[in-house]
Amino acid sequence: MIGKLKGLIDSYGDDFVILDVGGVGYQVHCSARTLQALPSPGEAAMLSIETYVREDQIKLFGFRTDAEREWFRLLQTVQGVGAKVALAVLGTLPPADLANAIALRDKAAVARTPGVGPKVAERIVTELKDKAPQLASVDPTVVRLSGAIDEARAPQPVADAISALVNLGYGQPQAAAAIAAAARAAGEKAETAQLIRLGLKELAK
Repeated sequence: MIGKLKGLIDSYGDDFVILDVGGVGYQVHCSARTLQALPSPGEAAMLSIETYVREDQIKLFGFRTDAEREWFRLLQTVQGVGAKVALAVLGTLPPADLANAIALRDKAAVARTPGVGPKVAERIVTELKDKAPQLASVDPTVVRLSGAIDEARAPQPVADAISALVNLGYGQPQAAAAIAAAARAAGEKAETAQLIRLGLKELAK
């Protein structure tokens, strides 16, 4: 199997690059983000490669880093996510942002990917949630608290407080994490205004 290719950029297609390695041109499919980062034709480039062998074809997928290739493999362990969708996700979110989105269960960030609907985004953040936190750059406490509140079942003051923070411009996972911490500190009978005030203090830490 081909694991890495180093050569000269020959030409570009819509979703691939031709990489000239010792006079042999390899067609390598890449995400839009990867294609934009590669140099001009004639210049040197190196790509981590994932090789797919089918009965009727051999297909190469290229990535700027080994980490991005690992994410490509990981995404395809999710039901309904094939190579095309995995590549589209990585074209929308760099690996670090994808790890953060999954760790914080921010399905809206994943759903920004063209062709990825809410259901697939939900499966990605749910099925990969145990694999992403160690790859994410977010505070583990925020990761833990972001899953601490189910808004559908939360008391009204808690749901209202989360909504208020989201309206102030905070991301839903961060807002939920902050209000989860505020609710623990203030107790079950806390009013919305008190939760918002404590939540803002949490976000300011």
